Amino acid sequence: MALAAIVAVSAWRGSRSHGGFYASEVYAMDSSTHRRYAVVSLLFAGYFAVTCARGLVTAGIVGLALYALVAVFYAASFLQGAPDE
Repeated sequence: MALAAIVAVSAWRGSRSHGGFYASEVYAMDSSTHRRYAVVSLLFAGYFAVTCARGLVTAGIVGLALYALVAVFYAASFLQGAPDE
């Protein structure tokens, strides 16, 4: 849940800036793409809160596996060019 909230904040901050070369030129991520990642991350954070509150361990693990893909795709989109900029 904390990771989803951190990615949501990071994506929201990314939507407010121009972005680096890889994010904007290679991956064609504009501010609306960052906002979509922020919304998806907030939805997953809510999902994790509900599954934790209800004790749905299996559903939480499945959600975590799906969210891991989303987080890796988002992180890979702008972290690849971070050392170059």
